[in-house]
Amino acid sequence: MNLALSDEQRMIRESADAVLAELASSARTRAAMETDPGFDSAAWEHVAAELGWCAMAVPEACGGLGLGAVELVQLFEPMGRSLFCAPYFSTVALALPVLLHQADEAARDRYLPMIAEGRLRVTAPMPDGAGDHPRSTLHAHCLDGRWQLGGRVERIVDGASAELLLLPARCEDGLGWFAVRAEDARCEPIAGWDRTRRFAALALEATPALRIDAKRQDASKAAALSRLCLAAEQLGGAQACLDMTVAYVAERKQFGRSIASFQAVKHRCARMMVDVEALRSMVYGAAALFAETEGALSTGAPSPGAIAPPSPAGGRGEQRAVADECAIALALAKDTYFSCAQEAIQLHGGVGFTWEYDPQLHLKRAQAGAHWMGTASALRERIAERVFA
Repeated sequence: MNLALSDEQRMIRESADAVLAELASSARTRAAMETDPGFDSAAWEHVAAELGWCAMAVPEACGGLGLGAVELVQLFEPMGRSLFCAPYFSTVALALPVLLHQADEAARDRYLPMIAEGRLRVTAPMPDGAGDHPRSTLHAHCLDGRWQLGGRVERIVDGASAELLLLPARCEDGLGWFAVRAEDARCEPIAGWDRTRRFAALALEATPALRIDAKRQDASKAAALSRLCLAAEQLGGAQACLDMTVAYVAERKQFGRSIASFQAVKHRCARMMVDVEALRSMVYGAAALFAETEGALSTGAPSPGAIAPPSPAGGRGEQRAVADECAIALALAKDTYFSCAQEAIQLHGGVGFTWEYDPQLHLKRAQAGAHWMGTASALRERIAERVFA
């Protein structure tokens, strides 16, 4: 498998690095996380509407750029490195996969152009544990041809700042997906460790809703894309922990010399680098497999030098391969990000956990994300069950 990026993909990455270096510096991130919405609205407007980042994976027929999973990884990785405070993850990594793989054509035509133009912030619940479907205690009733939802959603990313909610609910014919205006639901913000990302609980009572699920859905593909985006984000966070640690030990003096010259410190930094590079190969490989098998996010033949893995077996085997690769990538990402954040704290010494330094922000992000879309052990058990079934 060739993991070299195409010229277009490298340009996306370089552009994202340059933009986020300005919009998501440590100072701006800390300022954004203290605001009521939890993000810098000017920065969000710039990346979502002006730069068209929300249009990246939206099909061209719906006003998007029609690019694929590999291009998404080039955005999510630097976002994770900079702890970018914005509703991009909820809109693109959680809600967009639902619209692409589980919603009907009418919902896609209605909402995808607005997402592509950066005019709509959307969120959806995460897949529950290592499964493909979110856990739902909501119930739906159809009265005179109009749907209403009732119940609670205990945790949803950016629930307080979203303008549209995509929610699963139990119906007489099974699990359905519904679009709800955020203003029609009662939102209860939830305090958490990671202040760079906001959660909320939702309460619904006879709330008007629009049913959007298609007759043929691919929940495994939607969950796989969400997991891939989270893995890419955590890859960026692990890289940030390595970079800031190497920079710190190079300037920190002990016994008259830089502690970077100590063999024990060298070994620990080298171990971090090996882990990060192994994770990068895993994430890029999963993205390549997803792009190879996903027609909705593709716009023709790949560019020369683009990641292009061999095509796996089709049908259910192909879907399982994509879901498994993304689950494995996320399991490795969770372990790597947390271990790199811990090492960054340790190698920064007494200042590592203080508010003035950034390792503690990454440790909190890693801890907060440890249970999202399944723990690392649960994801590995899922793969093991399939392999040995």
